[in-house]
Amino acid sequence: MSRETAGDAAGAGDTTGTPGTTGTPGTPGKSEHLTHIDSAGDARMVDVTAKPVSAREARATGFVEVSPKVVELLRGEGVPKGDALSVARIAGIMGAKKTPELVPLCHPIAISGVKVALEVEDAGVAIAATVKTADRTGVEMEALTAVAVAGLTVIDMVKAVDPAAVLTRIRVETKTGGVSGGWSREG
Repeated sequence: MSRETAGDAAGAGDTTGTPGTTGTPGTPGKSEHLTHIDSAGDARMVDVTAKPVSAREARATGFVEVSPKVVELLRGEGVPKGDALSVARIAGIMGAKKTPELVPLCHPIAISGVKVALEVEDAGVAIAATVKTADRTGVEMEALTAVAVAGLTVIDMVKAVDPAAVLTRIRVETKTGGVSGGWSREG
């Protein structure tokens, strides 16, 4: 789930000897170390200068557990603050766009598309976000942030009815593009 590294200016962090890749031979994009920590143990923004621009996409999901009363309201007349799902969808899109401002070492990249879907289920609200770009680094963090912000917004919208609502299971499901190619939680 972490962004791949192109190595720092001195080439430290490149364990394969191949520019633009990390990790063990035969496992492109996988790293045996934390890519945002340099050899001295200091935090750094990964240098992606040498990486080629490529189409990239990431999909993340999460879930907001809510009371049966909230589920009933979301499926019917709505919650006291208004259309919770529409507000959460827009908030998730905004969250994806603001990711580098929230996650300190995340690269600001040109996002070309964000889709946030929310679905009311019997136990709560399922959230999925897909983010696309053509850039030198992936959009996993943007997809995760979109899900997190959408989920927090659902909680904000329903907390008057259910102060015990819980945002849970936020995770990357798939990613495509870049040096490491595709990855899927399903294998």
